[in-house]
This record gives sequence, C-alpha cells and structure tokens, in this order.
Amino acid sequence: MSVKVIIAGGGTGGHLFPGLAVVQELRRRIEDLEVTFVGTERGIEARVLPARGEHLETLEVTPLKGRTSAELWRSMMRLPGAMMQASQIVRGADLVIGVGGYASGPVVAAAAMQRIPTAILEQNAHVGLTNRMLAKLVGRAYLSFEETASLFGARARVAGNPVRRPIAQMAKRASADPDGFEARAETILVLGGSQGARALNLTAPEAFAQLARPRKVIHQTGAAMVDEVQARYDALGVDAEAVPFIDDMARAYASAAVVVARAGATTLAELQAIGRPSVLVPYPHAADDHQAVNARSLEEAGAATCILERDLDADALASAVGDLLDAPTDARAMAAAARRRGKPEAAAAIVDDLVDWLKLPTRTVELSEPPPAAPEGEGGTEFSQPRLRGYGSYQPVLVQRTSSMPPPMPRRPLVFA
Repeated sequence: MSVKVIIAGGGTGGHLFPGLAVVQELRRRIEDLEVTFVGTERGIEARVLPARGEHLETLEVTPLKGRTSAELWRSMMRLPGAMMQASQIVRGADLVIGVGGYASGPVVAAAAMQRIPTAILEQNAHVGLTNRMLAKLVGRAYLSFEETASLFGARARVAGNPVRRPIAQMAKRASADPDGFEARAETILVLGGSQGARALNLTAPEAFAQLARPRKVIHQTGAAMVDEVQARYDALGVDAEAVPFIDDMARAYASAAVVVARAGATTLAELQAIGRPSVLVPYPHAADDHQAVNARSLEEAGAATCILERDLDADALASAVGDLLDAPTDARAMAAAARRRGKPEAAAAIVDDLVDWLKLPTRTVELSEPPPAAPEGEGGTEFSQPRLRGYGSYQPVLVQRTSSMPPPMPRRPLVFA
C-alpha cells in the first residue's frame, strides 16, 4: 500500500534540509512512498528540489511577520486562496510534516482541518511564528531543544535536528576514526547559510590573506556575491574557490580543518554531528538573537569559538582561525566536544516515532546503497549488517522527561487533542 507524505515549508536551507533528512529515512524504511514538497517560488526549495528530482508544489503566500501594514494586508488577502490550494494538495495524504517557514502554515492547517495526521519540525531554541500558530493543531512536534517542549505539551518529542543521510554517514566515519579524520582535513570552509552572509563575504578574504600558514579556502558566498568574492581572493593571492552553493556538504565538512559559519540550527546540527572545529559569527538579526545564544552555548562547551558580528574584522577572524590551525591538539579537542553534542541519529529517531505512532508499513532494510564518497585518501567501509531501526545499535530516546512534563501522547493518529 502506498504511503503519501507531504513536506510543507522551506524558504531557507535551515528549514528545508531537515525535512529532506526525514524523507531520506522514510524512503529507507517504506518501500512504496509518495512524497510531495510544498513551498514557494521564492524559497530555496524552488532551486534545490527540482534539481534533485523531487515533486514540488508552490503556494502563493507571503510572510506575516516583519511586514509593513500594507504588506501585511496583502499577505492576509492571499491566505484564503493559499488555504484552498493547500486543501487540494493534502487531500488523500497519510501524513503532513511542516518544516517551518510561512508556506508550511496553510498546508499543515488544511491537513488538520481534514483530520490528516500532522507533525512539525522545530529546529531552534526560539519557536518560529508559524510553528507557534500550529502548536495546538499538530499531532507531533519534533524538537531540538527541550526548553521548547512546554509549548507543545504531550505532542513534544525532543529528537534533535535531523541531518541528511550523507551527513549521518560521514558522522559515523568521524566517530570511528577521529584522529584519521582530523589528519585528512586540510581546507578552511566558509558557510554563510544557503544565501550567503555579506559580513563573512567581505571579511574572510582579508583575514585569510594574513594567515602564516595558508590553507585552501572553500567559500559558500550565495549567488549575489560569488564573482566579487572570488575576485577579492584572487587579488590577495589566496588559494580559494568561491561557490554560490554547496550540494555535497558531507564532503565539504570532512575536508575542513576549520569551519567559519553563521550559527543557524541546521549548520550547528551538522557541525556537531560530524564534529568540526568552528568559528561562529551569529547573524545579529535572528529572532530573539537565537543564533548568538546557540553559538555561546557551543563556545561554553568548548565546541566552537564565537565572534559577534559587531566585533568581526579581518584581524579578529584571522586570529581565531589561525589559533586553531596552529594548535592541532586544541582543534581536535574542539571537534571532539562538538561531536559529543551531536545527534546524527535524529532523523532515525523521528521516523521510529512516526512509524510507531501511525503504524506505517515498513521493511527490513539492508545497506545496499554505497556510503558517500570519502575524501581523497580515506579508506574503510561502512556498516554491513541489516538494520531495522536507526543507525547501528542506536536506541532512540525521544524525550528526556522530568516529573513536571506531561505524559506521552496516546498512540493514535488523531490531530486534535
């Protein structure tokens, strides 16, 4: 029997890629799975999903938050049409998962109105507006931070932020041979998020030109500044490759001796899953400054260095990156601290719960697909034994509950409490 799943939302990689991670795990478990993504023509999903052969439906919907009065009015006027379109899209679905972003609101709400089982992913310590509005409608809320669980009550499951399967596989490599993994990492990787970061684009070339022992730089700039940034590296004599977007993030992380990045939830989940030493420059305009909170949390655990954007200049960035490159022991300790915080099994934990909750038909899974390509010179093999749940001997613990938290939700596919 075919299982029809709809993944709603996106806009940025931080919303889209956790949804893709869950889809990859669902496909590993469910033989006859039909997946439809729903987003907007303006979001990253419009570029990434068609290139991956995924089916994407788009809604005519715009944000409600941070708008002028006139823009807010126009956004409100679009909602009835978006709800009608969403109602048609979700009809007959077995499950609808909202991944965040304003496009997920009408789709998850329309599914709830049709009593279709619904779930959401919330990646941040500060719950986004759309997910706050959907909190009472959904049957499951898969969270990265336990402090957000109270908003969702018995629906909450603290599973971690899902990372894509190649990232999870690369995390397994890093855990199996951390010293060898570090020895093969030689580049500096700069990530400004899926759209790039102007502050990093302007500062990084000058900073890396100051390094006493230069390294090859891979810099994800976003589409708007790629030529400008490449020209600046070339003028400074820095061996660098500026690219608008990196598809193979597992290989990029594996090759990186140091990562310079924003502190979005998905980037941090990937950094911690694989275990990379990093210099984090939080986006200063994130809601409730949650990126700075995230970055400081890692810094306090010895898992990253944090530079606030107001303190960012070429000297500060060169010093932070140079300190890690010049002290391999410290860099390896930072990578290990990050890896201890990682949850590469989050997608498996979420699918475990969905399968149990909705009694979805599953299959015994053999590892027939090859693992992601290893960086040049890396040997070793991946798992060989059949796996039924998660990765290796993983045993899911979905919520670390205290006595003050609500009991588990009854195991029934109902949308409304």
